[in-house]
Amino acid sequence: QLRLVESGGGLVQPGGSLRLSCKTSGFDLGYYVIGWFRQAPGKEREAISCSAGNDRGTYFAESVKGRFNISRDNTENTVYLQMTSLKPEDTAEYYCATGPALSLFNSRAIGENWYRSDKYTIWGHGTQVTVSS
Repeated sequence: QLRLVESGGGLVQPGGSLRLSCKTSGFDLGYYVIGWFRQAPGKEREAISCSAGNDRGTYFAESVKGRFNISRDNTENTVYLQMTSLKPEDTAEYYCATGPALSLFNSRAIGENWYRSDKYTIWGHGTQVTVSS
């Protein structure tokens, strides 16, 4: 059974850093696309980053580009989201997700679709990030 579990959220002051983890199980992470999304109360879910795996690239939303980084350790079956220079507007529930069909795409197709939540069919339960002084 494919499963994703997020961890690493918490309360941090503006300008601080956090590293979120997405621990996967039930599949070979090396071939799967893993996306990170977030949702703040009263707002729509937002795609923020994606690690395509298998040398197909990484992707970032403009709102986090230059502040967030994504990486993966296939031997640990874990994808990390390193968040720096955090702002109050980064406060949200953060989710990781994967899509078996999306994971079959080539680099170009992933680049065109990574931000679409409908392409991800397996989701974790989320971890809360709160940025506040």
